[in-house]
Amino acid sequence: MMKLSNMVKGLSGDAIAQELIQHWEHDESSLLFWRASSNFVYAFEHKQIRYFLRFSSDQEHSIGQITAELEYMEYLLSHNYPCVAPIRSVHGRYVETLAHDGGTYFAVVFQAAAGAALDEDITEMQCEDWGRSLATLHQLAMSYQPIQVARWSWQDILQNIDTVLQAHPDEKEAVEELRILTAQLHSLPISSNNFGLIHYDFQLDNLFYQENRRLFTVIDFDDAFYSWYVQDLVTALHDFLDDNMNLDHSQVKSFLQGYRLVRPLSDEDMRALPYLQRFMKLYQFSKLLWSLEGSDVADAPEWLEDLKIKLVRARDRLRQGF
Repeated sequence: MMKLSNMVKGLSGDAIAQELIQHWEHDESSLLFWRASSNFVYAFEHKQIRYFLRFSSDQEHSIGQITAELEYMEYLLSHNYPCVAPIRSVHGRYVETLAHDGGTYFAVVFQAAAGAALDEDITEMQCEDWGRSLATLHQLAMSYQPIQVARWSWQDILQNIDTVLQAHPDEKEAVEELRILTAQLHSLPISSNNFGLIHYDFQLDNLFYQENRRLFTVIDFDDAFYSWYVQDLVTALHDFLDDNMNLDHSQVKSFLQGYRLVRPLSDEDMRALPYLQRFMKLYQFSKLLWSLEGSDVADAPEWLEDLKIKLVRARDRLRQGF
């Protein structure tokens, strides 16, 4: 989630998107706002094919981390893993940069994913395919070596959480949760089998299913970082799991069954799940705190207040869990 003040600036009149899209071939008047979260996303067309323009400010993402993300996706594509492909600009670059109104923005374009979006009514067979897709991703991650820049790690995220909490000294429960989790995560074993580059947002809204092939195409690798592979299970299954990490849900069982068809899950892996669930919640809490900083924007658009209310409620729900 980006800072709301940056969101207002980035969406103002679609001016930034209109400048950035000039770096890629596109059909005139086809640019359409899609969503804004940790990035701005616009859909557009070129020769009746749909693409997505994604951009963010240098306050949210560094060009090094974006480059590392795209390198990983190229590696996956070279090994026939079904993820969306980045598209080079007319200048032959994957990343284009724009200086606008005192800010710097980095943009990339991806071709639209093949397949259909699924929701929580996903069948058990589809859940098995979902788990198998994630395990295949982890299997490939085991052999991946970055070329230029590595994605950040769980230690970097803990440091980032600490920095955010230092700006919010009243969040004493969150500070204590950070202390407990830092000690607990440092005690977890790390090996080439259980640790590597994870997607971190392998939820259904980032997957598109081709039923005739029983195949998921994956998007949005911009949250990827180095952690335990089972962290991906926690975030993927978030909508199906309660705070007690009850794994008896039928969809959860089918997902785990599909995952185990490709990769084993040890008892040690499963014991780590509750701590990684707590890490996920603390990380999300810190992102919400950061997003809401400076959100009292002069002449703000009408949608901003509704979004602020939604984020404040989410922040407060997470706070109650510490």
